[in-house]
Amino acid sequence: MAVPPERLGGRLQTTFSGLPSHYTLLVHGMLWTILLVIVAPIALTAVFSTQTTTQVYQITNILPGTQLVENYTTVLFEYNFLQYMTNSLIMTTVVIVGKLSVSLLAATALVYYRFPYQNLVFYLILFTLLMPLPVRVVPLYQLMAEIGWLNTFAGLTSPFIASATSVFLFRQRFRSVPASVVETAKLDGIGPLKFLVYVLIPMSKGMIAGVSAVMFIATWNAYLWPLVVIVERANQVAQVGLRYIQGVGSEGLVEWNLVMAAGVLVLIPPLLVLVVARKYLLSTLASS
Repeated sequence: MAVPPERLGGRLQTTFSGLPSHYTLLVHGMLWTILLVIVAPIALTAVFSTQTTTQVYQITNILPGTQLVENYTTVLFEYNFLQYMTNSLIMTTVVIVGKLSVSLLAATALVYYRFPYQNLVFYLILFTLLMPLPVRVVPLYQLMAEIGWLNTFAGLTSPFIASATSVFLFRQRFRSVPASVVETAKLDGIGPLKFLVYVLIPMSKGMIAGVSAVMFIATWNAYLWPLVVIVERANQVAQVGLRYIQGVGSEGLVEWNLVMAAGVLVLIPPLLVLVVARKYLLSTLASS
């Protein structure tokens, strides 16, 4: 992009964007301020996770401590946080695989099959977006109790399997597939499932990766339902395990250094997913 010429005689200069220079400085200042507000809590959490409990309560002490290895070792093994993170990873993996399977099949049926009240079914699926998990938690708990799924991974993961958002995104993606591709597949005698596996899924890899990233972050951060349905601590997930650590203290003091260490550990998996799947996530959000 060409740089606009500067105005002569000491007049107002412009930048490459065409905005006056002081506006550009203002925008940059606002962006750096927002970035600082976002990054500062994460940086302080990392710093506090290396300090002792006494140092954390010294408000002016924001320098890294010397307890990094001790704090993280204590959290992972003495407070069983490694088991909590393993449980979260298992739950997240099961939910992602289940959601993708159900959503892909549902989207294929909605786009390529003709059945009575097809649009009504789609609208009813979208209607479930108006009933988030906190609204359904009591009847869901009663259902899990009746079928004996309390304190099990089946009870933990099953409410997350169906996703109206994923069905909507995949439906929109499949509707954009050229009709010539569908006709060619019919002429070649490819059935619906083969068409899904060998045509639709390869053409939607970016969408699948982006949706999977959203699923991972949402499921990893789940707190309310695991807190309700899981009774034994050994089966609990990382978000609730973080609360367990916060509730443990000595002499009436919360060991915030250990809480911060656990918070950093909880942050790492979704952060890695965001870094790896950033391109696919942005394309998914743009296409939706």
